[in-house]
Amino acid sequence: MDDSHEQGVYPIGRYETPEIYSHELQTEWIASIEALPKWLDHCIENLDKDQLDTPYRTGGWTVNQVIHHIADSHMNAYIRLKLTLTEESPVIKPYDEKLWAELPDVNIVPVNVSITLLHALHHRWGQVLRNMDENDWHRTYYHPEYEKYVQLWEMTDLYAWHGRHHMEQIRSLRNRMNW
Repeated sequence: MDDSHEQGVYPIGRYETPEIYSHELQTEWIASIEALPKWLDHCIENLDKDQLDTPYRTGGWTVNQVIHHIADSHMNAYIRLKLTLTEESPVIKPYDEKLWAELPDVNIVPVNVSITLLHALHHRWGQVLRNMDENDWHRTYYHPEYEKYVQLWEMTDLYAWHGRHHMEQIRSLRNRMNW
């Protein structure tokens, strides 16, 4: 894969799990999760229907699909978090994000509905994260698709990255198109 393709798909780089967990990193992850809805507000401000229906790269999802995908993905993450805090190493249910991005609601429901959902969801998510004790951060769920246990600190880092990753796809599209 050439670098330009890689940059279009992963504008902030591929996700890499940190080698260590620290309180400083935890604070950054929570701040990113809490800030994401406002970042997305800014990214889609004043975009019209044609712009929302523009893919961020050739063969990629449209801005509309990306926003709805973030809502779908982060709802799943929040549920995984709550399951992990209330059960011993639950097995989570994977889903096909590509098929979800093609369901009719993605084209019917305006993106501001998913942005509003993200504001509420990320507020609650941030509160749960801010009130976890040290042992909670090391609780795990089992991901059958990847056949591994995931600690909550790793999941939190992953979704902080995930939000920034998709936000940057939209932001870089706006810059390229001079919107």
